[in-house]
Amino acid sequence: MNDEGRELLTIGQLSHRTGLSVRTIRYWSDIGVLPPDCRTGAGFRLYGTESVARLQLVRTLRELGLGHAEVRRVMQRETTVAAVAAAHVRALDAQIRALRLSRAVLSTVARRQSDTEETALMNKLARLSAQERSAIIEDFVDEVFSGLDADPQLYERMRSTMPELPDDPTPEQVDAWIELAELITDPDFRRRLRRTMQHNATGRAQAGPGPGRQPGAFMFFAKKVALLAGAARERGVAPESAEAAEVLDELLGTAAGAPRRAEVLERIEAGLDAQAERYWQLMALIRGEQPHPTTTPDYQWLVQALRAHG
Repeated sequence: MNDEGRELLTIGQLSHRTGLSVRTIRYWSDIGVLPPDCRTGAGFRLYGTESVARLQLVRTLRELGLGHAEVRRVMQRETTVAAVAAAHVRALDAQIRALRLSRAVLSTVARRQSDTEETALMNKLARLSAQERSAIIEDFVDEVFSGLDADPQLYERMRSTMPELPDDPTPEQVDAWIELAELITDPDFRRRLRRTMQHNATGRAQAGPGPGRQPGAFMFFAKKVALLAGAARERGVAPESAEAAEVLDELLGTAAGAPRRAEVLERIEAGLDAQAERYWQLMALIRGEQPHPTTTPDYQWLVQALRAHG
């Protein structure tokens, strides 16, 4: 007690009441967070009982991750706890996203049994910004379509379908993005897909005015293949059978203006690339969607039927 009857505590007593070490209390006192109320004649610091609550707040702020400088600013009322807390929430959110991304990359590395070089590449690809991911896709699409009069709806679909990797991706989404990035930066895949688009442009030119030249004709044909050829395959119709010939007539037509089957066969064979289908499957996985069932068996059946009845 002092002369006014007010209780004063030594650093040792304050340490006992708060559970903080003498060294810690002395540090906060030295930097101005906990100034002593007075000193003894021998120079020892004395603190009022309100210092107990003050130190408990300091401990709480430190346990929440605030740095020394931020604690000092709060305790000296240069900022508010709420303002500092809001800033820390943003920082913690960023740290959580980074940790989740690291976990996803490491899960992919473990599953693939990746070496050092592949691990570094996957980490780099996974940490690209949304803008950087979009730039990779745009460069890929531009190279594939540049200078070609291909189906504009197909071009627009590929340009508008950008991989929106979420802030907290699952290992499956990270794995899909890494595989997609590896695929679209592969020069051989780009060349093969460009040849497919060249055949698409040639088919549009040969079709002349009419349905075959309309935007979306490529995707409309794909739906007809699934509806007719796919259904025939699922029924067990043999590609060499008479029933398969009827399916071809319904799919391609028999009138004078119908496309030549040899040309259709050539275009389908050029575009029958499992990796091209994989491109769309990976896009769906990145968006957290279920990929569409594969259509490759339908086109393989169609190729066999065209060869048999061409």
